[in-house]
Amino acid sequence: MAYREKGYMMERRQFLALSTLAGLSTGLSAKAVKSHTGLVLDERFIDHHISPAHPESPARYQAIADKLVEYDLLSKLTVLEAKNDVEPWLELVHSKEHIDSIKQNDLKNHQHALLATGAVLAAIDAVCSGPLNNAFCASRPPGHHALNTGKEEGFCYYNHAAIAARYAQKNYGLDRVLIVDWDYHHGNGTEWAFYSDPSVLYFSTHDTFAYPGTGFPERRGEGKGEGFNINVHLACGAEDADIIAAFEQELLPAVETFKPDLIIISAGFDSRQDDLLGCHDITDKGFMQLTKMVKNLAEKHCDGRVISLLEGGYNIQGNASAVISHLSELMCT
Repeated sequence: MAYREKGYMMERRQFLALSTLAGLSTGLSAKAVKSHTGLVLDERFIDHHISPAHPESPARYQAIADKLVEYDLLSKLTVLEAKNDVEPWLELVHSKEHIDSIKQNDLKNHQHALLATGAVLAAIDAVCSGPLNNAFCASRPPGHHALNTGKEEGFCYYNHAAIAARYAQKNYGLDRVLIVDWDYHHGNGTEWAFYSDPSVLYFSTHDTFAYPGTGFPERRGEGKGEGFNINVHLACGAEDADIIAAFEQELLPAVETFKPDLIIISAGFDSRQDDLLGCHDITDKGFMQLTKMVKNLAEKHCDGRVISLLEGGYNIQGNASAVISHLSELMCT
């Protein structure tokens, strides 16, 4: 299969050969050098296409791939391939009825979503059993809205972050997983998956009054999971200082008690300024600061283990720019 860049076709071997490029653009931190950071890339991520002019478009992946080349980042990262044969792992979160319904209604989108799940499971393997400290998945479609309704929810089919948390617990014996979600939209699917589970702490900053209209702060979990679901509403126009304060005031104290064995980031960059589907005003510098905060937590509690995966982000160039900022901070030592 060929990788599509700027209107022409590039063979996979040529694309991967770009990883021999050396040096970082002066636009990135001088600390962002050779590191133990993985990156899951797969040219098939570009194949997912819901409909013409849909905001969750192939251009999202394309722009990220272009930026990786522009900043000569591939030689600084360990490029990983998505894990194969992952369909059985979907049932760690989703019912067989949900999976069968997605397959029967739209086999291609099932396959595309399955590839995105394979990406995050490959990242889990590389970080939990290999030499990598952290990894980012440039995958699509996103997943944090996926429930068990048998249909797509908010561009999502399967909840990759939730599946990854369960996979890490089952395969690597991890007791506690923290999921940090800074997408503009609340990850109702992730909340649903762990609402009564004290082994997964879910922390989400979002606009409660945007789609899907969930994520009210009073929803703190139930039963044994009470207190392990933290929703922080950020109003339209929220800036870097607002989201950083939410992390400092809500996340940091909770993590001191929870002490995770792994951190997963649902990295939705539709909370970035000028997004098509969001009205927050977070800058690339803000995302770098959030990434640094999460990394510091990981270094303190779980040997630096962080897995990050792409969720929303619909300003094509803005999303790509935020990804590069996020990656550059993951790479810092």
